[in-house]
Amino acid sequence: MTTLSLQLHVSLQNQFRQTVLSQAIPRNTFVPLNKKSHSSYSQILKSSSIIGGAQGINYLIGMVRTKLVALLLGPSGVGLVGLYMSATGLIGTIASMGIGSSGVREVAEAHGSGDPASVARTVKTLRRACWVTGLIGWIITIFLSWPLSVWTFGSGEHAVAIATLGITVLFSSLSSGQTSLLQGTRRIGDIARLNVFGVVAGTVVAVGLYAWLGGRGIVPVLIVTGGINLGFSWWFASKVEFAPVKQTFTESWRYSRRLFQLGFAFMWSGVLTAIVALAIRSLIVRHLGLDANGIYQAAWGISGMFAGFILGAMGTDFYPRLTAAAHDHAQMNRLVNEQTEIGVLLALPGLLGTLAFAPWVMRIFYSAKFMTGAELLPWFVVGIFGQVISWPMGFMLAAKGESRWYILVETTSNALRFVLSIILLNALGLWGTALAMPIMYFAYTALLLWVCNQITEFKWSAACLKLVALSAILIFFEFVVQKILPRYISLGTGAVITVVASLISARGLISRLGRQHRIVLMLCRFPIIRFACGI
Repeated sequence: MTTLSLQLHVSLQNQFRQTVLSQAIPRNTFVPLNKKSHSSYSQILKSSSIIGGAQGINYLIGMVRTKLVALLLGPSGVGLVGLYMSATGLIGTIASMGIGSSGVREVAEAHGSGDPASVARTVKTLRRACWVTGLIGWIITIFLSWPLSVWTFGSGEHAVAIATLGITVLFSSLSSGQTSLLQGTRRIGDIARLNVFGVVAGTVVAVGLYAWLGGRGIVPVLIVTGGINLGFSWWFASKVEFAPVKQTFTESWRYSRRLFQLGFAFMWSGVLTAIVALAIRSLIVRHLGLDANGIYQAAWGISGMFAGFILGAMGTDFYPRLTAAAHDHAQMNRLVNEQTEIGVLLALPGLLGTLAFAPWVMRIFYSAKFMTGAELLPWFVVGIFGQVISWPMGFMLAAKGESRWYILVETTSNALRFVLSIILLNALGLWGTALAMPIMYFAYTALLLWVCNQITEFKWSAACLKLVALSAILIFFEFVVQKILPRYISLGTGAVITVVASLISARGLISRLGRQHRIVLMLCRFPIIRFACGI
């Protein structure tokens, strides 16, 4: 290392120590919170831990699945899977009209009313709507298979495969309806088991078919795994008891209007996201080839791995809870701040660890052929941090039923990402498409802060703002370290930063849960942890 690099390294380390010492919670000191706040934080952490535990199991199994699939199919095969899923996902998103997401709100509202007849009507309407939209999506996929193939691949040779995959649109629509029922009634445990069972069965089938058929097994794998997910979702949803109700299709259509009104906003957002994702991948294929798209897909998937359980918990438990408080702006604002704090505390160590070990992460999860993705990964990680701090505010718009604001925010952010991707792809190559993500999420977060302030006078609390700022500083510092220092020095420095961030997160969680929480009491049994966390 040169003298200049060494001086910069020491300077950054000193800045890091000062930042941590000034922001960390002093030993034996806890943030004063009332019992109600402790209870709310505890509920957020409980749902996050249940969904996160399921996601953790999924990731362990997914590590094996991803590694084997990457070895069996290679970058081009992985890229082809991503393109097929993007193409059918786009049609499925349009045909579903967003009723999977709006269904959560309707079921949660009916469930909270305590009226069994209202719950029964909502569930029957939701299920019928899912059948109709799923069948329509299947038919549309068949009719659009040729133009989709030409648009995505530059020829019609994949039209038959896309048409065949149309059945997965029906499977996805029906699964979405069953999952909405589980989410709306807040059956968190069943949702966690559903996710685990689905990924275990899907992995066994996927690896077996790919080993047997190679690239020819892509279409069968996508169809069979879709059917497996549908089967498990139907099984768990059948456990939810509700009163029998007679309802004509005319009545179902009348009741479904509320589903479609808010659902349109979700559909619009999903369509834009799917179009932008497909367009970006198509641009990469046309400019750089299938291998480059496979590398992009791999880096994109890994970047959100350690934040996925937090974002999943938001949709699973936080969204229904926020919907129940939709008429109390003060409570909504408090819930969003608390969810943001817990989300950042849980995600920060994983994001920093991904930044620190990016090359090794790519090699472990994929293979040496995907190592170029390590250059994209840091930019995606910064973007994922933007997701973690912005998503709670996005759920506020959904819970309030503010479809117009929701459409405006999602349209602006997706258009910005697409334009940035085109410009940066032409200017910088593949990594330019990754750079577009953090820029977009910076603008997205700022826009959501303004919109939510207009609706509920929302703003980040002092504690939340302080935590977000500290986390941003740590991520920026780690990002710079990885870019300017030699690999092994940056690895050691990154490991230290990750450990310190883990300590800060642990102290932050403990201060919010309170001394008497069972997790804190369990940690107190270990003297080293008790000393490190200031208990």
